[in-house]
Amino acid sequence: MIRILFGLVLALLMAVPQLLDITMAAVAWTLGTPSVLAFAAGVLAWPRLARTVRKLAQ
Repeated sequence: MIRILFGLVLALLMAVPQLLDITMAAVAWTLGTPSVLAFAAGVLAWPRLARTVRKLAQ
């Protein structure tokens, strides 16, 4: 399901060049914000941290 949605979004961005430009500008601005990077790192690392803690607790 996620792959299909991702594919649809990519197709839409390629079909409408103005959306691609706006999206790239928003992504560049967002990635320049340290708090957003910290949040993304936490979201990506959380499952691994949770598994490690669960293993250690047993």
